[in-house]
Amino acid sequence: MKGKGFYVALFAVAVLLLGCASSSVRFTHDEIKDYPLDVQEKIIKGEIAPGMTPQQVRYAWGNPDSVLKLEPEKDGRQKEQWTYSSVLGAFKTRLIFIDGKLTYIISTEPGRVAK
Repeated sequence: MKGKGFYVALFAVAVLLLGCASSSVRFTHDEIKDYPLDVQEKIIKGEIAPGMTPQQVRYAWGNPDSVLKLEPEKDGRQKEQWTYSSVLGAFKTRLIFIDGKLTYIISTEPGRVAK
């Protein structure tokens, strides 16, 4: 039974370390200083909102797990999908950018929506 406790503790430490890894600094003040104040605040808090650019989202949430170029809109506007997955892959958040602006946030993760 000693071995089982070791693996439980090891798993707990791994989850904690992976959780901490995602909260690392993703930007410097100089990189976001020219954005509107409300966008700067969202980035600092790790929040996103429709209308943000891919770079602003990257500063707020870090790099996505995957990026997929989608078929353009009928009017020719470019469309791209970013996917973020939780540590164990239980939840996913898909972000749709149209012409370089965050347009849709589709998430299975409770509480992970635009603020």
